Parts: sequence; C-alpha cells; structure tokens
Amino acid sequence: MNKENLSFLLKYIKKYALYLIISLVCSLVLSASILSIPYIVGITIDLMVDVNQVDIHSIINNCILILVISLAISLCQYLSNIINNKISFSIVRDLRKDLNEKIHRLPLKYLDNQPVGEVVNKIINDVETISDGLVMGFNQLFVNVITIVFALTIMFILNYIIALVVFILTPLSIFFARFISKSTYSLFKKQSQIKAKQSGFVNEMITNQKVVQVFNMEEQNNDRFDIINQELEKTTTKAVFFSSLVNPSTRFINALIYAGVALIGALICLSPNPIKIGILSSFLGYVNQYTKPFNEITNVISELQNAFSSTSRVRELLNQEEEIEDGKDELLNPSGNIKLDRINFSYSDKVKLIQNLSLNIKKGTKVAIVGPTGCGKTTLINLLMRFYDVNSGDILIDDISIKNLKRHSLRDSYGMVLQETWLKETSIKDNVKMGKEDASDEEVISALKECYCLNFVNQLENGIDTIIKEEGEGLSQGQKQLLCISRIMLTKPPILILDEATSSIDTRTEIKIQKAFEKLMKGKTSFIVAHRLSTIKNADLILVMNKGNVIEKGTHEELMKNKGFYYELFTSQYQHEN
Repeated sequence: MNKENLSFLLKYIKKYALYLIISLVCSLVLSASILSIPYIVGITIDLMVDVNQVDIHSIINNCILILVISLAISLCQYLSNIINNKISFSIVRDLRKDLNEKIHRLPLKYLDNQPVGEVVNKIINDVETISDGLVMGFNQLFVNVITIVFALTIMFILNYIIALVVFILTPLSIFFARFISKSTYSLFKKQSQIKAKQSGFVNEMITNQKVVQVFNMEEQNNDRFDIINQELEKTTTKAVFFSSLVNPSTRFINALIYAGVALIGALICLSPNPIKIGILSSFLGYVNQYTKPFNEITNVISELQNAFSSTSRVRELLNQEEEIEDGKDELLNPSGNIKLDRINFSYSDKVKLIQNLSLNIKKGTKVAIVGPTGCGKTTLINLLMRFYDVNSGDILIDDISIKNLKRHSLRDSYGMVLQETWLKETSIKDNVKMGKEDASDEEVISALKECYCLNFVNQLENGIDTIIKEEGEGLSQGQKQLLCISRIMLTKPPILILDEATSSIDTRTEIKIQKAFEKLMKGKTSFIVAHRLSTIKNADLILVMNKGNVIEKGTHEELMKNKGFYYELFTSQYQHEN
C-alpha cells in the first residue's frame, strides 16, 4: 500500500468530508447495535438457566428488543451503503473528469507516444477498479474497525483473562494478511499493465481490421493476442491465488481463537470462581463479532491492493507534464502577417529536423509547402498551430509571438483541414457546426453546397439531421473529407491550413473544391501542404522542404526555371501521372 497513492486518494475524499462524517456516525451506531445483541442474548440465557425462576416476561421483552435492534441495524446498513456508494462514485466521477481535462492539457508529444488503448484503459478500467476498491473499503472498513475496538473493550470488561487470550492470538491473522498483501500488490499492478497492453492491442486491431485482412495477418495477430492473454491469465491466477489465501488462513486462525476461548471459558465455569453461562455465551458471541471483521478486512485489503495498483497508473497520467503555460494575449482580427524567426525544432535530441529556419510571409499570401515524405511539412504546420513548441527561435503573427497568445485565440484564427478525417457520432449539421455552434441551418446548407456535399447529403434519410455513425461509417472517405472541408467553409477563418485536404477526393470534384478554396483564400494567408504538385501551380510562394529545411522558394515558374529539386519533383511526378 503506497503512501503516495493513499494521499492522492485522500485529496479527493476530503471533498466529501460531511458525507464521511455521516458514514462514521452510521458505522458507530451500527457497531454499537450489533454488539449489544450478544449481551442481551447472554442476559436472556441466564434468565432461563434456573427452571424454577424463568422470567418469561423479561425474556419476551428481550426478544422484542433484539428485533428492534435488528431493524435498526438494517436501516443503518442501508443508509451507510447509500452514503458510501455516493462518496465512492463521486470520487470516481471527479477522477474521470480530471483525467479527461488532463488529456486536453497534455502536449501532443505525450499522446503521440502512447498507445490509445493504454490511455483509455487508465480512464475506464483503472478508475473502475479504484471504484470497486473504494466501495468495498468504505462499506466494510469503518464498521469492521469500530466493531473490533468495541468488541475487544467489552470483552476486557466482561473477563480480562479470556480477553487477553483473544488479544494475544489475534495478531497472527493480521501478520499473515500483511505478509500476503505485499505479494498481491505487485501482482495486481502487473495485471493492470497487461490489461492496458491487451486493450491497446485490441483497439489497434479493431480500428485497422481492413489492413489486417488485406495482409492476411489474422493468424499472426491471434498468436500475439494469445501470448498477451496467457500472460494476463498467469498473472491474474497468481494474484487471485495469493489474495485468496488470506481469507481461509485468517478464518482458520480465528477458529483456533474461538476454540481457545470456549475451552478456557468452560474451565472458568468449573472453577471455584465461576462466571455465569450467559456471560460465557456473550463472550463467545463477542469473539465471533471480533474475529469476523478480520476475515472481511482481509478481503477489503485484497480489493484495496488492486485499487492502489490502478491508482499508481492513474496518478502517473495525472502527473504528466502539461503544455507550456498559455499566453495572456488575444489575437483580434489578425491580418495574417506571419514571421518565422530562426526557429529550431526536433522530436528527438538524437535526430535533428528543422534548423535555423526563417521566413517572412505577408498577409494574403498563398503558400504551398512541398517536399518528400518526412521532410518536415506537417511538422511546420504543427508549429504554426502550436501543437508543438519550437525548441528555440520564435513564430510571430502580426508581430506578436504565438507564445504570448492564448492557444484558443491562436487556433480560432486558423481554419485547418487535415488529411485524416474526423467526424463525431452526431448529426451532419452538428459536425459542420463544430467551429461555429451558433450557425443557422441556412448557413450550414450554404457551406455544404459550396463544398459539393449537398447532393449526397440530401440523399440521406434525414438530410442534414442524419446521424453519422462511429467514424463516419456509411460514408465514403471522399464524402467524409468534403464534410470536414465544409466546416472551414462555414467558419471562414482569416488564416487557412490545408494539409492534403483533397487527397481522398476524385479529380473532377477536386477541381470544383479548388475553385471554392480560391474564393475562400482570397485576401487570406493560406498554407497548402500538397503531394500533387499540379494543384499548387497558382501559389504565390512555394516552399520546397527537405530534411527539415527550406531549400528552395519561389513561384512555380521561377522554380521550374531554376531546374533544381522542385523541378525534379515536378517532372518525375508529371511523367508518372502520364
């Protein structure tokens, strides 16, 4: 049980201190009620020992009292369970909220290097495990601890000799439970890690099932899944085996304690200074009440070990370094002057990428970025959008450093269409309105019309109100990309970034979209990343990149005259297409 994990959870528990106090009061009442029954039973037995002096009236009253106390116990248990579940599920809700918000504050560098399945596993499965541990902990721990203290106190009051026997033998079960729990913690932690690995693998395979089938990788993936599954089975079996040892072992020790108390109590009853039969009966009842919580606490400890191992993983995510603090300035009505001042950037210290790059782009310039795969085209876009921060140097918009701008303000100024399409599982209308939530239906329809989407949208069952299934299922890749482009047509941002925006669209539709883009880009600074060089002939400025650096720049005509790297790219692509 890690102190850091405990203090981490206590920060969330403190918010619900009032509920916790009420739960403690319920636990006190519950324990007192439970422990009063053996005493009443003992008194009742003593009333029946002497046949000639049986007090029927008192016996009946005691039975009624036991019934009333039993009803009170049921009510307290009910209230206690409701309150404890409220605390546990509220903590889980807060954890998931913080994890979700944390993801939005993490740099893309972290998320790019983490399997999606593992991150999802931490938010869903690990938090669920914490919930199970907290529910059992709150529901049983308070009552059991209080019951142990109360029962031991009452036993010492009734007969300190027998109570000492119980007190001396009890640590055996505690020692055994603690010994085993050390092993179970590491096993449960390993189990959580393998579960995350398995979730990531399954997520990866389901998402890319078409590729799996194209390359006939089904059998290979099944073998890999079996290896992970068997590893999980072995670890889980060990964890459950060791955690399962605790309960029967403590039960055995507690049975020995009960037998010892019964034997010593019987001998005392036969001694010159005997105790009453009723007191011995009460004592045996208290021994049961005293030892029973140890059995339940050992179960709680196993669940808590599992919960704490998951807490380590959740805490690890929440402790990740966040993006550099937001700037304070707002970018109001940007004209689109963009300056890159001797910027340097690399994803890894070992591999250099962009080095000492300087550019001065005037407002309204249509800039095309071309070059071979891995040359730094998309990286440059990521730096402009501040998805990544430059290692050194600066990027300025209208002479304001983007480091001084609030990220939301910066990104509101850009309209971006990526090669990868993303549509939410909601209506077409809401997908198009993502950048302008207050847009009217007429504005949405106009944007769809400009992007040549209206024909296929009108053919759908509910038109713009048609619900798009997960990841745009039912639409072609080209249709999904057109819908993504329509978002930008709706928002009409001052600066445009088109990263292979028409890669999945047929040539005929692409020509139409290019015309729509020409209207949209008029007077605006635009960045176009393109592999098909024929689509960027009309750009005001073409940046030719290779190995992270701009090696050539100019118009299409100027670069073709130079017969350099761009000329080779264009002619080789033209020959290939023809």
